[in-house]
Amino acid sequence: MISMNKINTLKTVLKELGVESAKIIEENVDLQYHYLKNLQKTLKNDELFLKLVIINAIVSYQLSTTGENWWKEFSEYDWNNISKNKNNLFEEYILFLSNSKGNRRLNNVKIKRINKIRNFLNDLSIEKLENYYYNMDTFRNDIAKHLNTKKESKTVVFTVKMFGYASRIIFKKFIQYPYEIEIPKDSRIEKYTKRFTDDNVVKFWNSISKETKIPPLHIDSILWSALGNSNNVEIRLKSLKSSEYNKIYERINKLINLN
Repeated sequence: MISMNKINTLKTVLKELGVESAKIIEENVDLQYHYLKNLQKTLKNDELFLKLVIINAIVSYQLSTTGENWWKEFSEYDWNNISKNKNNLFEEYILFLSNSKGNRRLNNVKIKRINKIRNFLNDLSIEKLENYYYNMDTFRNDIAKHLNTKKESKTVVFTVKMFGYASRIIFKKFIQYPYEIEIPKDSRIEKYTKRFTDDNVVKFWNSISKETKIPPLHIDSILWSALGNSNNVEIRLKSLKSSEYNKIYERINKLINLN
């Protein structure tokens, strides 16, 4: 069943927020972004940092904890072995994964997935990684090709999102996600979508994206934060100027309460 009144309200609120508010939410509210910033400061090796984020993203499914807790565990791991010798990158990551608390399921499958992109990642210099940041649709296509999976698969589009976060931190420049890259269809987004329609989740948000002029991955950032711990959202938004805080927090509350 489609609820047009709620869909119209949804579109209005998202238009009022826009890409700029999505950027503010990503950089100030999303804990995954926060944990990546901490890791980058600790690791002090930009190429290894980007490659680690890609590896972690492609196995970030069927978790034993929340996504936020998983990325916290990843960011707090002692990666000194790879910072001293980058040839240890894959072995050290597999050791981390095998002993992790937040990602215990399907580890054999996930290790095979990591090995599929080993040669691809080894060949990437920091210059090539930066070029991918400017061409994230190409990055998406190449990751999907090496994983031998569909380019619209949840893990692939999520990997693009986290790569975009990490690249923004490294290259100190905001580049909007391409409209062609779909929203990751996870349980949180799927459940929220049912408030509006029983139709295909990805197609629904592609349509909303076109009408609101916000790329699906930025919509995901807004919704992910709105549907997480609302107290954390309020606390983290309070670090903003009062005008920005009021504008964003009021609209996030509207999204949360669209039942």
